[in-house]
Amino acid sequence: MNEKWSLDVLYTGFDTPEFQADFASLCALCDECTAWAATLGQEDNLTTVRTYLTYQERINALVNNIMIYASLRQSADTGDNEARSRAGRVMVKLGALAGVNAAAEHYIAALPDLETLIGQDELLGEYAFMLRRLKKNACHLLRPKEEEIMARMDISGAGAWGQLQETLTSTVEVDYRGGKETLSGIRNLAYNADPAVRKDAYDAELKAYEKIKDGVAFSLNSIKMQTITECQLRGYESALDRSLNQAHMKQATLDALFAAMQDYLPMFWRYLRAKGKALGHENGLPWWDLFAPMGGSGKTYTTEDAKAYLLRIFGGFDQELHDMIERAFDNSWIDFYPREGKVGGAFCCELYNQKQSRVLTNFGGEFGDIVTLAHELGHAFHNEMLFSHRILNMDLPMPLAETASTFNENVLVSEAIAATEDKQEKLALIESQLMDACQVICDIYSRFLFEKSVFDNREEQFLSAGDLCEKMLAAQKQAYGDGLDQSTLHPYMWVCKSHYYSGGLSYYNFPYAFGGLFARSLYAMYRDEGPSFVPKYKKLLAATTVMDAEDAAAIVGADLTDKAFWARGLQSYEAEIDEFVALLGQ
Repeated sequence: MNEKWSLDVLYTGFDTPEFQADFASLCALCDECTAWAATLGQEDNLTTVRTYLTYQERINALVNNIMIYASLRQSADTGDNEARSRAGRVMVKLGALAGVNAAAEHYIAALPDLETLIGQDELLGEYAFMLRRLKKNACHLLRPKEEEIMARMDISGAGAWGQLQETLTSTVEVDYRGGKETLSGIRNLAYNADPAVRKDAYDAELKAYEKIKDGVAFSLNSIKMQTITECQLRGYESALDRSLNQAHMKQATLDALFAAMQDYLPMFWRYLRAKGKALGHENGLPWWDLFAPMGGSGKTYTTEDAKAYLLRIFGGFDQELHDMIERAFDNSWIDFYPREGKVGGAFCCELYNQKQSRVLTNFGGEFGDIVTLAHELGHAFHNEMLFSHRILNMDLPMPLAETASTFNENVLVSEAIAATEDKQEKLALIESQLMDACQVICDIYSRFLFEKSVFDNREEQFLSAGDLCEKMLAAQKQAYGDGLDQSTLHPYMWVCKSHYYSGGLSYYNFPYAFGGLFARSLYAMYRDEGPSFVPKYKKLLAATTVMDAEDAAAIVGADLTDKAFWARGLQSYEAEIDEFVALLGQ
């Protein structure tokens, strides 16, 4: 088994004839598409729509190879400046097409016989969902030249402000125990087994934000003001209205989700208080102990162990998933180990043209690393279910993007909890699952409340760093209740979370709650229905890019606008919290 992934199915280098030819083809195709747009309307309607879709398919096929190759190379080696440069050149080319795309979309949306054309033509029929959404959203399009200007100006607007936040948080020096640490390094100490280390790291982290808070506050204010202005220009009621539209979901679904979460918040506060008491705290859990490890087994695993473990667990769930996992390990889809220059964390990336995926992890031999592999390979399995679609039907809305990955986690960890008889190992597994769930429920809710408050106030006033801290603390108190010691919260969580710093993507928080609880509720359905649920589940995954969220969920009989569906997933945590408290002897 190789330790690193292979990208040879894409290219073997930027200087190869294959890469050079594809890049030249992309440039020529963009120019050709631009020239065609100047003659828009000179052909019959069906030919015009087919021509536009064909251009988009050809451009996306090339971009898929070029950009993914550059992105994966840069992820494996952040010092790969050539990869960054190549990606930048592609982005400039695509930015210049914004006006072309807007002109074509205006034209298509205005067609009175679009439904007739969809029914007459196979290609248009396959893109029916996309075309209908295009027509529905035409009211939010600006004129072609305005779209191009917006795309170009965003590079030095919200895009630049986002880069400022990234630069400040990645370069700030944290003073810690007489030495210097990075912000990411100090935040990782929240998982340290030593309580003194966790407390000192928390104090050092908060002090470090004092150095950069004003610059980041300017970033946040500027991005949110640009978003408000753009939403007004495009005719959205609010940034949340636009985000729900991007997510392919209804306000009624979000309302049902949050209503269920609010009902069950006290259940998670009980978990937090129990953890706090076990760690010697009487007034709730202090922030610095949120991620304190509990229990443990001392077991370590190799990548071969991980492969065997995953194949055993998922072989009992679905043969197609089992076989894909085996291919991923055997055919160099995975870059396993941390090394200098490699990005942290983990992700999965689709290779549409090759009908494969690539997974990056930083495997350290813990059971949690196997869970991470299961999560990312869940994304890969979701890709497998989508590869039957045409390339323009591969765009996953954020709330549904975490379905298969989180479902995999539920399968794996639930099996592990049931299989172990060791008290400390069981405690560690349950606590890990509850800790993650608490982040999905309490922390994500606090982030949503904070961002909504910023949007509600930003148009009327500039929000200072102090204002932003007050809003963050108010949101955390509402979401965490008496589960946390309210004198030891995290006022600067708005500084370090990159999710707030995008001009085109607001409320990058509720999709996590949706994804986590959607998968948990689906897993509860699987536990009840057994193997007969799996074909429906796979059909659901395949539908997530060509249906609204509510219609896709209906495939398995789920009503997302019904609070009871979300409560089903939340209820399943109650028994785990009971067992957690019992294991602590409280």
